[in-house]
Amino acid sequence: MNLILLFDDDFTADAARVRLTGRRLRHLQEVHRASVGDTLTVGRVNGAMGTGIILSMDKSGVEMAVTLNEAPPAPLPLTLILGLPRPKVLNRVVIAATSMGVKRLVLLNSVRVEKSFWHSPRLSEENLRDQMTLGLEQAKDTQMPELLLKKWFKPFVEDELSELAQDTEKWVAHPYDAQACPMNTQRPTTLIVGPEGGFIPYEIDKMKEVGFHAVSMGERILRVESAIPALLSRLFPA
Repeated sequence: MNLILLFDDDFTADAARVRLTGRRLRHLQEVHRASVGDTLTVGRVNGAMGTGIILSMDKSGVEMAVTLNEAPPAPLPLTLILGLPRPKVLNRVVIAATSMGVKRLVLLNSVRVEKSFWHSPRLSEENLRDQMTLGLEQAKDTQMPELLLKKWFKPFVEDELSELAQDTEKWVAHPYDAQACPMNTQRPTTLIVGPEGGFIPYEIDKMKEVGFHAVSMGERILRVESAIPALLSRLFPA
């Protein structure tokens, strides 16, 4: 936890003070080994960053005085559309995408996404928000991503994708019959990454019909959790 993310209900009647319990309290006690008087990096969700000074701490909670006067990091100019991964991979992917600055993430159905994945408790709003919170804390960021679930491939591609990707570069990661993924584009981009097993030819053709171009990272076939950081680092190197 490189930043303690603060939510609206953490703030007390005094707008410059917060009280934290639960996971964040345990982390401060067990990992940071923080004590009264310590200064920590904090940020308000969808707001400014700054510092928090611990005023008191016991088993029931920690109280801090906060000063929020710094802007969060700039977001990536990217919409990431992702074939829904296996549930045990989903958390890692959401954390990684969030920590790298993705601010719009779309989870999409496709032929090679098992129907049971859509019934996983890891797709609950609470769990997805928890994973995005972990990503923000890791990256010292405060801007919560927009996350959309699209369970029907064809209606999404035919009716929504063109507008969603308007005025952006349009790429779909595909290891076959594809050009090399561009480097250091730094332009608004929409990137589509398939599930494990990839998109079927019909799905690739449908995306090409609305202006997407297939790109590849080379001969090696990467797992989703490896492909996403590799692609984002190539498109938007630090």
